[in-house]
Amino acid sequence: MNIPQPGTSDGGVPADTSSAGSRLGADAGISPDVEELLPLVDASILEDLEDQLNGSELAVRFARDYAAMWDQRCARLAAAVQSEDGAAALDAIISLKITSAMVGGVRLARLAEILEKVIRQGDFGRGQELMERVAHNGDRTVSELQDNYILKNG
Repeated sequence: MNIPQPGTSDGGVPADTSSAGSRLGADAGISPDVEELLPLVDASILEDLEDQLNGSELAVRFARDYAAMWDQRCARLAAAVQSEDGAAALDAIISLKITSAMVGGVRLARLAEILEKVIRQGDFGRGQELMERVAHNGDRTVSELQDNYILKNG
């Protein structure tokens, strides 16, 4: 799954050329500055999910379950990255990437895609650095889902 990037036609993101962000930006595929261009939650994806599920009830339930599982999902991923358990980390990150994309969590899905690549390369040091961004953006994604979708439609 390749999450599209704003301002690009090939799914790529311009690398961050600053010294502070260049390592994760250039090597991992998204700089912190460019990251902010991606929405936390894309409402049109949630609308599509509602259409596919013939109404908002199941879509809201899915979003609610996603939000309720966030802490557990993040902890499981962080533990796998910390212990350098590639199989467990890939299982957790692929699940996060797919479910985040399904609820419109575009930014988190993109970060998960990048973390998956880093894990596949076996670079758990960079994976641990990237986990901070995944955790932070995951918290923000869940908050936005709750405030702007679950509470308004539940």
